[in-house]
Amino acid sequence: MSELLSGPDARSLSDLRGRTDLRGRAEALDAADPLAGKRKAFVLDDTVYLDGNSLGALPAHVPARVADVIERQWGELRIRSWGESGWWSAPERIGDRVAPLVGAAPGQIVVGDSTSVNVFKALVAAVRMVRDTDGGAPDEGRDEILVDATTFPTDGYIARSAARLTGCRVIPAAPAEVPAALGPRTAAVLLNHADYRTGRLHDLPGLTAAVHAAGALAVWDLCHTAGALPVGLDEHGVALAVGCTYKYLNGGPGSPAYLYVRRDLQERFDSPLPGWNSHAEPFGMRPGFEAADGVTRGRVGTPDILSMLALEAALDVWDGVSVDAVRAKSLALTDFFLRCVDAYVPEGLVESLTPEAHAERGSQVALRCSPELSTSFEQGGAPIAGDVMKRLIEQGVVGDFRAPDVLRFGFTPLYVSFADAERAARVLARTLGA
Repeated sequence: MSELLSGPDARSLSDLRGRTDLRGRAEALDAADPLAGKRKAFVLDDTVYLDGNSLGALPAHVPARVADVIERQWGELRIRSWGESGWWSAPERIGDRVAPLVGAAPGQIVVGDSTSVNVFKALVAAVRMVRDTDGGAPDEGRDEILVDATTFPTDGYIARSAARLTGCRVIPAAPAEVPAALGPRTAAVLLNHADYRTGRLHDLPGLTAAVHAAGALAVWDLCHTAGALPVGLDEHGVALAVGCTYKYLNGGPGSPAYLYVRRDLQERFDSPLPGWNSHAEPFGMRPGFEAADGVTRGRVGTPDILSMLALEAALDVWDGVSVDAVRAKSLALTDFFLRCVDAYVPEGLVESLTPEAHAERGSQVALRCSPELSTSFEQGGAPIAGDVMKRLIEQGVVGDFRAPDVLRFGFTPLYVSFADAERAARVLARTLGA
């Protein structure tokens, strides 16, 4: 039949066949997906949810577990639950649940506080450790903190505060520029494993080696990679790392963050926020502070038990799951989504900011909207991407945006399907007027 058609009709038939092929391809990929069974472990609906890089979906069994914490552990046992229900040991116990997801052995991660608080603890401690490497007089010559120039704003705010506290100055540098910016005055380097805006994955092994070779310590922010791809903290000799748990780890809104301190550095870890929970004798109530052994010295005050135990329950979805399998599906999903966008969306309306190379890609796709869309989508000074995303959400495709022109789509391999990816691209094309 195609030989009998020419011009627009032939092009329309070709487009139809291409779209049908992609829908069929999505069905085949979902049928062969070894992680497909995990989707039923989450509370989902007909919405295509591509915002797990901001807030993960709810694991279906968590409400009942939280109800038990509230009704039995708190309601019946009350204060006895600190011991009988394991409340007191939760930060270290749950840290050991997070550890294999970021490539760490047990006893090196403590869960608690927010990412921002943990960045502050790690960064100040890193400067203090570098200045006192031999136990002698502090090396005050190391007075620079390098900070990822493309970092999430809060990391920059915290770094500047840490610099004031330690007498350092902040030097912004893009991750690729860090090796050249390192020098004898560098004390610590704060880096993001993945760029929150574009999804670009940075070279954790190479940058860590360069920082440590220069005599400084690297602090890694894993918020956009933990639970989406292998991190290899122990394998690559990372000194300190922090991360949140409400994105790919699905811990829930405001779930506590975590702090990784490499085992050989733990006895030198000098927290700027010593609290009674990090005291060697927390119930001794002595006025003088003596740090606890091990990673426990990364704790501060009373743990947020309700959100912490919700996180512990949420981590059950990882039982029997290989992070390597998650990474393989993540790359396949983002490859397939980009292929669908290329097939469905007319050329020139969006461009991908996410690297094509797998080694440089996290688990999200960032699309920049063309200025040509401004007449149709920018209303009352609102960002173009914000208006586009609003219309996508109204049609059942949920992502988010970064002003003024970037659409972000996060792919959580445990529950996002290839059919979701195909539908999202199709709705995007329709929304842009294709």
